Amino acid sequence: MADKSGPVEDINPQSSVEYTRNIEIPALEDVRKSRWQRSWPTIACGAGLFSDGYLQSVIGPVNTCLKTIYGDAYTGSSAQQNVTSIAFAGTVVGQLAFGYTSDHYSRKWSLLVSTIILFIFAALGAGSYGAGGTAGGLFAALTAYRFLLGIGIGGEYPAGSVGAAESTGELKKGHRNRWFCLFTNTQIDFGFVVGTLVPMVVARIAPNNLDLVWRLSLALGVIPPLSLIYLRIKLKEPESFSRESFRATKTPYWLAIKFYGPRLLLVCGIWFIYDFLTYPFSIYSSAWIDVIQPHQSLWQNFGWSALVNFFYLPGAIFGSFTSDWMGPRRALMVFVIAQGCLGFIMSGCYAYLKMPENIAGFVVVYGIFLMLGEMGPGDNIGLVASKSCATGIRGQYYAIAAALGKVGGFIGNYIFPYIYNAGGGEDTVKGGQYPFYVASSLCFLSAFLVWCLPNIDQDTIEKEDLRFREYLEQNGYDTTKMGNQQWQEKRQSISQQGKEEH
Repeated sequence: MADKSGPVEDINPQSSVEYTRNIEIPALEDVRKSRWQRSWPTIACGAGLFSDGYLQSVIGPVNTCLKTIYGDAYTGSSAQQNVTSIAFAGTVVGQLAFGYTSDHYSRKWSLLVSTIILFIFAALGAGSYGAGGTAGGLFAALTAYRFLLGIGIGGEYPAGSVGAAESTGELKKGHRNRWFCLFTNTQIDFGFVVGTLVPMVVARIAPNNLDLVWRLSLALGVIPPLSLIYLRIKLKEPESFSRESFRATKTPYWLAIKFYGPRLLLVCGIWFIYDFLTYPFSIYSSAWIDVIQPHQSLWQNFGWSALVNFFYLPGAIFGSFTSDWMGPRRALMVFVIAQGCLGFIMSGCYAYLKMPENIAGFVVVYGIFLMLGEMGPGDNIGLVASKSCATGIRGQYYAIAAALGKVGGFIGNYIFPYIYNAGGGEDTVKGGQYPFYVASSLCFLSAFLVWCLPNIDQDTIEKEDLRFREYLEQNGYDTTKMGNQQWQEKRQSISQQGKEEH
């Protein structure tokens, strides 16, 4: 159970069996399904986020290859920033678009469409070719495909993560949070690791064929979405979505904004800070290592980056359990404060950590810094975003928060070079210290925002649906039209019986 909440309202504790207008709604965990029927939708919905981690991480080594192959033609143009960052813009578009479709139409079909987009544009990106074979045409094609790929990645958030969160509500209490974390954030982090490990292996095999290295690294990104298509075709809508969606009626946006607006702003702020730090730190880790070890081969550079990214995994895995043990809010706050403290320590010791003979120490300390980020906001921000609002608007609520996070990652990618250049460049002590100063300060700001969040426990999805339904009824909204046809008929029948009794 989480600790006492901050200034924003507590989630109202109620029995897991809900009553609204005398309609009894059995708890989600009491739905008649086998253990496998309860578990595999969480896996199918969340595992696609591996593609997000892989395709975002692999662009770092791809960027290094393109710099080596094309030199000033690449680094001297806007292509370098566009190739590394444009997927963020596409992701924001995808998150907002699929957030709407997942609430108004279907979680399942929104997820399936995003999977197909991922498959198509991951393949096209690997085969990018400029008109007439020109370098500029290649960069333009790769940029366009990365943007469209981002739209598919964006669909994984409101459709996949929200579907995973709702599916965990049908699991037994006590381990719901860990299932969500293991098949959402942990999948992203696993993708981050593989996204640097694959280029390392290919570069070791073909060190003199960098064109093969970057193309094959991108091409392997088609495998994860392809492997999930069958599972996602077999998916059914989550039970909570069948009960509480607004598909057949008008969504009460104004009431939703008044009820959830302040909480959504907090979640957006925390996610913005997390992505502002996470994506640039991951993408530019190979640049830092190249400064510390300037004469190593390319595959060794990628190998050190893979080791750095590996630290995400134990943080995400252990954090998934602490989310159940401590509660998402407390876990998020404790570990983000610890990350901020370690960041300030790294800033003070950076002059020693950047010495070539201390490369192993730098990687370990930096890896722990990233690991704490995964144990805190990495695992828990998606959990908070997906469980702190009602089912009927969850896709759009989550999409807005995730989109603001990606905007943070997009801005971080562009601002990051200016931060270390302000200290004299990435090869100076101050240039290396400044990013950690900024990151640590933002960690403490994030901790304050977390303190303002409400408690989130094992039954939050059902409690939020009850709270929001009661609020809508108090404001004159007809809730009998919510859910699928079966639930509408049940509510309307009992509502009519109530009128006849009176």
